[in-house]
Amino acid sequence: MVSKMTDSAIKPSVNKWIVALTVMVPTFIEVMDISVVNVSLPHIQGSLNAGLDEVTWVLTSYLVANAIIIPITGWLSSVFGRKRYLLFSISVFTVSSLLCGAAPSLEVLIVARIFQGLGGGGLQPLSQAILFETFPVAEHGLAMAVFGMGVVMAPILGPVVGGFITDTWSWRWVFYINLPVGILAISLVMFFVYDPPYIRRKTFHIDTWGLFLLTIGIGCLQIVLDKGEREDWFNSRFIIYLTVIAAVSLFLFIIVELRTEHPVVNLRVFRDRSFLAGNLTIFTGFGCMFGSFVLLPLYAQKLMNYTALWAGLLLAPGGMMSFMIMPVAGMLLKKGVKPRNLLAPGLATMAYAIWLMSGFNLKAGFLAIAWPRLVQGLGLGLFFVPLTTATFMNIPKEETGNASAIFNLLRNLGGSFGVALSATILAQRAQLHQTFLVEKITPYQPAFQISYQRLLQWLQMHHAELASPTTTMALIYQEVIRQANMLAFNDTFWLLACFTAGLIPLTLLFRKATVATSPPHEVH
Repeated sequence: MVSKMTDSAIKPSVNKWIVALTVMVPTFIEVMDISVVNVSLPHIQGSLNAGLDEVTWVLTSYLVANAIIIPITGWLSSVFGRKRYLLFSISVFTVSSLLCGAAPSLEVLIVARIFQGLGGGGLQPLSQAILFETFPVAEHGLAMAVFGMGVVMAPILGPVVGGFITDTWSWRWVFYINLPVGILAISLVMFFVYDPPYIRRKTFHIDTWGLFLLTIGIGCLQIVLDKGEREDWFNSRFIIYLTVIAAVSLFLFIIVELRTEHPVVNLRVFRDRSFLAGNLTIFTGFGCMFGSFVLLPLYAQKLMNYTALWAGLLLAPGGMMSFMIMPVAGMLLKKGVKPRNLLAPGLATMAYAIWLMSGFNLKAGFLAIAWPRLVQGLGLGLFFVPLTTATFMNIPKEETGNASAIFNLLRNLGGSFGVALSATILAQRAQLHQTFLVEKITPYQPAFQISYQRLLQWLQMHHAELASPTTTMALIYQEVIRQANMLAFNDTFWLLACFTAGLIPLTLLFRKATVATSPPHEVH
């Protein structure tokens, strides 16, 4: 039977809140770096004389490297020591950030972004594992509130911060800003983070085939998710080949990991029902959440003519609400409230908020658009903290690093799947609605004739130089496209709301915590 370890055996010699601050500083900046570069791409494209397809590899290269390193973080920690690996990760991330900012060409920037992703990939699971070990079991909810505030707020603030830095200085400072943060994080880790006694193994084993298959499978999968929509999915041979390679590699990886004695990723933790349910929930829940995060600014900019800054500010109320609710959720868990008793209402609130978004129209004001985000922020605060607490409730301390790596991988992949799925559904539904609307709008309809005459008369009165049948028909066609896109946004939000609501029954699968019995030095 897999054993657990006592809290007293691993309690650090420094204040737990100092340790929390220490690990969250680099994690916050790493998570934010995923989204902070998005708004800088046009500036990078112009500065380095790159094409649109070429410059998107600045994002893809980072995501691929990030996705590859996350699942093996637990193994790397056990081999090299958690503190040593954490220092190495922050150092690589910081140095590569300097290289990104100083990159003289797109090729150098992409290579530097790969190293930045490799360095930053381990920070999320490492931070989560350290928080679990630093805080006693009764305060795991508080620990996950701290973690959640970092990983949830960072991608929300990323576009706003990236836009401000790029407009105020230049795109290179988006990377340079990581330098002082990285130096501060290295200093804090050296003084305040310690390895638990069980973290190092006596023997060094390399699961060569597992490592190879995981790298190929996750790398190809992330490229498919990031490039699929742009390449028209399976109408592209490039996407088909990568999908087949990813599917075969990951299937073989699962077989290898379940049979080898020293797996690079221990998949046997999925035997715990709560961990399995938690990973299914985080994958789908974060997919729906990130899908809505992408759709909302698109709707505001594409259909409502908001600037990038104002579109980003639409996300701010929900982010602030989550920031305030997460500590409250942590305190409730500390007082003995069952995680699933918070998780179910959290999922229901998130589903309701996204359903409200499916009712957006072309006349909605800022407050009408921001209100569902505020409600979603409330649900998110009741979603992430209890979900993470319930997922790890029965995971042994010695398996926390491995389990945290899996959990963070599926959270990130869920976000990538959600964004890819939302973009695909949006494009397909827009084409479908456009076809139906065009079929119904004909010159023989009285309603069309009235609208046509009114628009032509308005042009004659206000813009006589544009008053012509051709211009009038073009304006009508533009309005048809706007209406088709609006209906597509409504459909996509509605589908995301249904997926989110469908997760509520999974909360019944979470088990109660079991009692720890084994001494700290035992690893089974």
